[in-house]
Amino acid sequence: MTTVSPFARSSAFEETLLSAREQTIEEMYSVPESFLEIEVRNPQTHGFGRKMYTDYEIVCKTNIPAFKLRHSVVRRRYSDFEAFRDILEHESTRVNIPPLPGKVFTNRFSEEVIESRREGLERFLSIVAGHPLLQTGSKVLCAFLQDPAWDKSQWV
Repeated sequence: MTTVSPFARSSAFEETLLSAREQTIEEMYSVPESFLEIEVRNPQTHGFGRKMYTDYEIVCKTNIPAFKLRHSVVRRRYSDFEAFRDILEHESTRVNIPPLPGKVFTNRFSEEVIESRREGLERFLSIVAGHPLLQTGSKVLCAFLQDPAWDKSQWV
């Protein structure tokens, strides 16, 4: 019998792994051990004139123990995301926090701009919330994603 080192980069080892056994139906369709789904949706523009702003609904579904709720829905505006990112950067010096989608100064309430920003914010949250060090070590992450009364002034 030939033994293959798990560190070897040979096709023989890969073949042994692949042919070990097929997944069962239960394994394919059961709830994963841990999951985290973040969706940024339903942008709404409020106010009038210079006081206008858009906020976004954040839906979080998870079974990761670090999160207090399995399902939550909160609303946040772009300035909340900016404050959240700054707080994360100060709180988690070992983790490189990705940038937010850029600020827009013209046409910022057009459907195209709002949709592009929504996609960027969702991408940002998925990266940040999916980071294992932030899931376990950040105090602000769960609060931002799940607390409807989140206020940036509590964290500064």
